[in-house]
Amino acid sequence: MAQNSIEVSEKDGVRYLHFSSEWIQGAMRVQRPNALELHYTREMMAGLLLREPPWPRTALLIGLGAGSLAKFIYHHLPATKITVVEINPQVEIVARLHFKLPADPTRLHVVIADGAEYMLKGGRQFDCILVDGFDENGRAGVLDTLPFYQACRARLTAKGLLSVNLLGHSRGFASSTEAIDTAFDGRSLVFPSCDSGNTIAFATDGEPVDVGLEELIARAKNCKTETGLNLMPTIPGLQVAGKLIQDRLLI
Repeated sequence: MAQNSIEVSEKDGVRYLHFSSEWIQGAMRVQRPNALELHYTREMMAGLLLREPPWPRTALLIGLGAGSLAKFIYHHLPATKITVVEINPQVEIVARLHFKLPADPTRLHVVIADGAEYMLKGGRQFDCILVDGFDENGRAGVLDTLPFYQACRARLTAKGLLSVNLLGHSRGFASSTEAIDTAFDGRSLVFPSCDSGNTIAFATDGEPVDVGLEELIARAKNCKTETGLNLMPTIPGLQVAGKLIQDRLLI
């Protein structure tokens, strides 16, 4: 089924959102609609290991897609209020019709706007900012520039974390990570690329992230119990990223 340039397909119990025939923008396992089906979306939630619960109280998502991250936070982190900025109004319609996006504006508010403009104009701060915005050709555009990342920094609370989905196989990957690192004065980390080519970067400007390995493991176990999300495989990624020094994660 198609809606303008947006397509929805289904295979082996998984429903996919496409902006073109080759480019997957989101996925939902029909029998588990509130779980995070794609590996990179699970890694984008690794902030749950980096900050002590309850966290986050507020979340800002740039890019809606199939609504996977919004739904996960809505259903599994009930104390979190969510704002989603999506440039294409048709994406919101498809997410509600085909991907079970909740209709609860008191907790999940969708703003139809350009994500870069929304960030650059300033405004309230958030505990968690998740950036996952691409066009039909896989380009992030202004969402992957130094001024944008600086704007993200300004919109984080003292406990704030930025999580960005980058395309690790793309030509601009190195410049993307450099821009994030520059915007946050070196307080960033980059995970190894997923098999899909997606790479997740985290950054913070407020309170230091200082977590021991045992605490990371304890938080991962608690997260799996409370939400069903298994972040244990993420911990070796932190080790590979070179941020676990003497069994402590420091950002």
